[in-house]
Amino acid sequence: MSCDLRRLAAEGVSPWLDGFCRPLLTSGGLTDLVSRAGIRGATSNLATLTAAVESGDTDYLDQLLFLSYRDVPTDDAIRALTAYDARLSCDELLPVFEETGGREGYVSVDVNPWLAHDAALVASEAGKLVRAVNRPNVLAKIPATPEGLEAISECIGRKIGVHATAIFSVRRYGEVVDAYFDGLERARAAGHDLSDIVSFASLPITWFDAEVDARLDALGTEEARAMRGEAALASARLVYRRYEDRLSGDRWRDLARSGARPQTVMWASTAPRRPGVTNKRYAERLVAWGTASALSLTALGEGADRMCPLTGDTLSDAYGAARSVWERLDAMGISYRSVADKLETEGVEWLQTSWSLLYAAVERRLRGAQLSGA
Repeated sequence: MSCDLRRLAAEGVSPWLDGFCRPLLTSGGLTDLVSRAGIRGATSNLATLTAAVESGDTDYLDQLLFLSYRDVPTDDAIRALTAYDARLSCDELLPVFEETGGREGYVSVDVNPWLAHDAALVASEAGKLVRAVNRPNVLAKIPATPEGLEAISECIGRKIGVHATAIFSVRRYGEVVDAYFDGLERARAAGHDLSDIVSFASLPITWFDAEVDARLDALGTEEARAMRGEAALASARLVYRRYEDRLSGDRWRDLARSGARPQTVMWASTAPRRPGVTNKRYAERLVAWGTASALSLTALGEGADRMCPLTGDTLSDAYGAARSVWERLDAMGISYRSVADKLETEGVEWLQTSWSLLYAAVERRLRGAQLSGA
């Protein structure tokens, strides 16, 4: 296990845990992943939290009982649960944060995705969540909807670290970078130090293969079958090219002179959508310096002997190959724009559905606690 992640780290990829919950935290599981496996960050996962709440974990039930006695609304109860878990995670990763001078060791926590179409509400909720966690290495996860972009700029301008999520196209990724730059410029104008403002931008890259491969299977030709499994890597290469372009521009050079740090691209492989494909496979294929890769506990438990040999940087200087893949797909009637647009819509809907399931689970537990205490 540790060999796997340290090989990734040696290639400049920061390995993150995708999905933490209190049973893992209180049992020392995250401690072990950080100290022995080399995890360098962690991000919340709504489905993981929902499953833990529904399982009846004692730590969650005790906190929910406490909240129910005070008639805390469900939204506030969710914030309290996630903030408590985030504090524990931040404390476990604080040594990494301190050792790396704040380059790594972050924990990102979901902001209610149902607010994603109201910039002011997103920014307000992000501020509440970060204040509730009260740790220097916490980030607010904000879906990159058009309104979310303004919220990202607002948060960065106020020195709230942001993890932008649900990015499915090169165009939207470029808008996220621009929102980060805009926020840095706001922060500088307000007199803030830019050197400790941090942001990540994550792309659920597995979704590209799932969507494109389904369309290829529907075509049923030998040529179509030969293209399966190519869309995710090609899409990542297109995004990484945009990342390099943005960091070569005058706007970034001006911000860098003021101490700004580049926004980190993260390959988020949450919930692989094809049976038998884990997100470890994507971590092996998406390698470039200064990136991050979020892996589930399932992927982390697969063992070092099953990880393919890493072959160095797979993303830089590969723009031509990526364009070729999408040109061939386009010739088959599968356009990049149609895939990205569909996934952008589904991505936000998936987050909102996941939040609704979490809301229902917490509400049931609150109601049950009230009834048992009546």
